[in-house]
Amino acid sequence: MIGLIMFAVALLLLLVGFPVAFTFGGVAVFFGLLAEGPEIFSLMPHRIWSIMNNTILMAIPLFIFMGIVLQKSNLAERLLESMGFLFGKVRGGIAISTILVGALLAASTGVVGASVVAMGVISLPVMLKYRYDKQLATGTICAAGTLGQIIPPSIILIILGDVFQEPVGDLFRAALWPGLTLVAFYVIYIVVVTLMKKDLAPPIELEQMTGSKQHQVFQALKAVVPPLVLIILVLGSILTGVATPTESSSVGGVGAIVLAAFYGRFSIRMVWESSLETVKITAMVFAILIGATAFSMVFTYTGGDWIVEEFMLSLPGEEWGFLILSMMVIMALGFFIDFVEISYIVVPILVPIAASLGIDPIWYAILVAMNLQTSFLTPPFGFSLFYLKGVAPAEVRTTDIYFGVAPFIVLQVIVLAILVFFPQWFGLSAH
Repeated sequence: MIGLIMFAVALLLLLVGFPVAFTFGGVAVFFGLLAEGPEIFSLMPHRIWSIMNNTILMAIPLFIFMGIVLQKSNLAERLLESMGFLFGKVRGGIAISTILVGALLAASTGVVGASVVAMGVISLPVMLKYRYDKQLATGTICAAGTLGQIIPPSIILIILGDVFQEPVGDLFRAALWPGLTLVAFYVIYIVVVTLMKKDLAPPIELEQMTGSKQHQVFQALKAVVPPLVLIILVLGSILTGVATPTESSSVGGVGAIVLAAFYGRFSIRMVWESSLETVKITAMVFAILIGATAFSMVFTYTGGDWIVEEFMLSLPGEEWGFLILSMMVIMALGFFIDFVEISYIVVPILVPIAASLGIDPIWYAILVAMNLQTSFLTPPFGFSLFYLKGVAPAEVRTTDIYFGVAPFIVLQVIVLAILVFFPQWFGLSAH
């Protein structure tokens, strides 16, 4: 039972505010020494070395760098202005624009925090100015920002590729249609709810927008086409098998610098600052990864994984019982801990059980990724909620954000359920 006690202690420490990496690493050291002594950590240096030599994980800092460079080139601002022009006359047009921009940013950057902050700074004041409902506005921004979790290139898909030992390119290919389906559900929801309650999101007349129509069309094309070219280069090379995700991430980094130069935002200082931010974020991810690896190792050596496996395999309904319970557990944990810890602590326990039940690993990985996306929206520790609250005007209360994201969480669960019961609709197979 030591493994289960470990997990409970780690969760408690996280709830009181201890740093994630040090919590899992510290709990692993304490319980590892308690259970078997120092010799339990004799292979830990080899595990750390294998992490640092993993070429799959090399794509993480490169995609992060690409996202930060594009953020500093004001890509989000340009896209939002252009989409606002295209959809402004539609009721709820700015909210629809925010969702579409979120999808484009997800496919070109994949950095959730940057997307939420950028759209919170640019889009939220505009929506509030034109009397948009605060809950609809904040929920839309948080939901749009988290699309980077499921639409490739996604950091979580790279991590899951490592955990499942499956090609990341296959995961990218499999995640594309579920991600676009989620975008469609978001847009349909906004259209329906704004038609039913017309005061939630009034339309904006074109006269209220600056510049001539021809100028706006040109600016819209200038904002949308270059990122689309970058997306085609990065994702297209992966999906067609021309390049590996690691190779494509380097292409994306170079492409982001070219785009920054195209928009007149390139400078050596910008590259230097982007590199520093990339190192900080990457160091955080890998510190969590090393702590989670130590935790997972001790959890396995103390028999915790065996207890979980025995319980899961004894569930009624076998495959369906496992699928439903594992999805519920991952979703519940997403309320309290981050997707990286769940991916490296909980998911490795579930992978062999799924394999023993004959569940297709690609399909199960996409289910996990879709599920983990909700962890960015679920209170009290949803990161997107914190990101938006940090840049929102004082008139926007925390409760506005919490209630605003609730419908989008429901939509995510609906798409997840469709993915569970009808994988063939997305070109996937359950076995």
